[in-house]
Amino acid sequence: MGIITIIWEKWVEFRRDFYKITLAAMVAPLMYLLVFGLGIQTMSHGEPYLNFLIPGVVALTSMNGSFNAIAQNLNVQRLYEKALDQVMISPTPLWQFIVGQIIGGSLRGMYAGCVILALTMPIGTGLVFNGWSFLILFLNGAVFSSVGVVVSFVAKNHADVPRFSNYIIMPMAYLCNTFFSVERIPRGLREVVSMLPLSQTSSMIRSIACKDQGSLRGIWILVLYLAVFTAASMTFIYKKKNL
Repeated sequence: MGIITIIWEKWVEFRRDFYKITLAAMVAPLMYLLVFGLGIQTMSHGEPYLNFLIPGVVALTSMNGSFNAIAQNLNVQRLYEKALDQVMISPTPLWQFIVGQIIGGSLRGMYAGCVILALTMPIGTGLVFNGWSFLILFLNGAVFSSVGVVVSFVAKNHADVPRFSNYIIMPMAYLCNTFFSVERIPRGLREVVSMLPLSQTSSMIRSIACKDQGSLRGIWILVLYLAVFTAASMTFIYKKKNL
């Protein structure tokens, strides 16, 4: 019941701010598509660059949607509204609170990605998005929701969350197989970047979209990231409870 309660809270928040959330999910990705995809007419891997770009933009949009849905809100609740203190003394198990936050954030990220898919459908690129695509988007959203939970606990003040986003999230958005292939990154850095969750997500969604033979290795990597950051989230919240 605790998980359902948290997801319901996210649903009420989403319904209340539907137009704001939808517009925020559209603006930046549309600028990427217009500037890089339509404004710069190039080819990538023998295909129109737009076919390479759209899966990457969908992946990074789900990342941003999931992270932003959790990190800012939970940080404000913890530091300023003190709502997290009420969770601590409530009968709701804390692990259910964390799982509910992660699922709710992941669904928000999936919605943001689906908005971009809907906007690009009239272009007629021939890209394919199926159930595996949405599973990968959900896992990607869950990973970055769990990262958002960790950041919300680590942040000392409200300004720390945007700083983390600038230092970590934004570089991943540009480097992790979104606007160009990781193969073009110098050796050494390439291996590190290719193992990041957004790189794996972009690669898998692009493989499915282009009807290539994909690999399940990326899914296991995302699951590993999710397990690590979920465990870190549990550690932080139970440590706070025991203070």
